[in-house]
Amino acid sequence: MTSEAAASAVESKREEQARAVCLRLLTVRARTRAELEGQLAKRGYPDDVAVGVLDRLAEVGLVDDAEFAEQWVHSRQVNAGKGKRALAAELRNKGVDDEVIAASLDGIDAGTERRRAEQLVQNRLRREKLNDGDDVKVTRRLVGMLARRGYSQGMAFDVVSTALAAEHERRRV
Repeated sequence: MTSEAAASAVESKREEQARAVCLRLLTVRARTRAELEGQLAKRGYPDDVAVGVLDRLAEVGLVDDAEFAEQWVHSRQVNAGKGKRALAAELRNKGVDDEVIAASLDGIDAGTERRRAEQLVQNRLRREKLNDGDDVKVTRRLVGMLARRGYSQGMAFDVVSTALAAEHERRRV
């Protein structure tokens, strides 16, 4: 075997190993191209091997950042109650391009985001003890909860104020 053939065999073996790493990671959950690149780099695979493997996985549809972003946005909005700002930050941390992030967040309108914030506040308000004069503390807690989930401060304060007034009225009756 010539040295050129041996090098080609080693290269082929490395590509196969890199593909196996990617497939193993993808069986756990969907991942972005950047996440897979990072994992391959961490394991010492050369860039040319990683690019070749990831290009092939993208060709067959196993790596698609746009599809990943759509699924991520839907899942995190429904299950974790995240707002647009938090979703964009999470996707950015996962290496998704800003254009793909913007496209995936276009489906969330202000009304949908507000309704989700209202649901979160309602669920939390049921567990709160509301004493007279305690509204400032409860408001601060609820607005903070929404802010950590990526909702704007103005919307969070408005949602909490409205929900607190409605809850006081409900408890009076």
